[in-house]
Amino acid sequence: MLTEQENREVTAELALCEFKQSASVDALKIIQTHRGWVSDEAIKDVAAMLEMSADELDAIATFYSFIFRKPVGRHVILVCDSISCWIMGYNPLLDLLKTTLGIAFGETTGDNRFTLLPISCLGACDRAPAMMVDENLYGPVTIDNMDRILDKYE
Repeated sequence: MLTEQENREVTAELALCEFKQSASVDALKIIQTHRGWVSDEAIKDVAAMLEMSADELDAIATFYSFIFRKPVGRHVILVCDSISCWIMGYNPLLDLLKTTLGIAFGETTGDNRFTLLPISCLGACDRAPAMMVDENLYGPVTIDNMDRILDKYE
């Protein structure tokens, strides 16, 4: 069930759209801002507001890399696995992250600090290999600057 605040924010977003369905991504982002992720129950509630089926909204939610459909840590690390990043050092970067954090893609550290996820492109080919932590883009990421980047996030 959506909270009163979530309901107000989604309703305000709907008022800006000619077609309710066009607010789907923004509505999902509102839920995620409040909860950290988007549950099946939230999908059903938002879909009803948008006059869509839950399956239609879920298809949109699972298409976008920035909509999380299961709980994530306090900070989400997205590692770019595009060809540019791969050529410029993706594998050593990923190996270092997995070793440092003790997790693989799709997992969250035991202290709930980080979740590690792949992303097909961050649009930072000129700074490859690149990664994003929350809303912050980093690159080129190296063995020498990895710890300094991670230390910024508690």
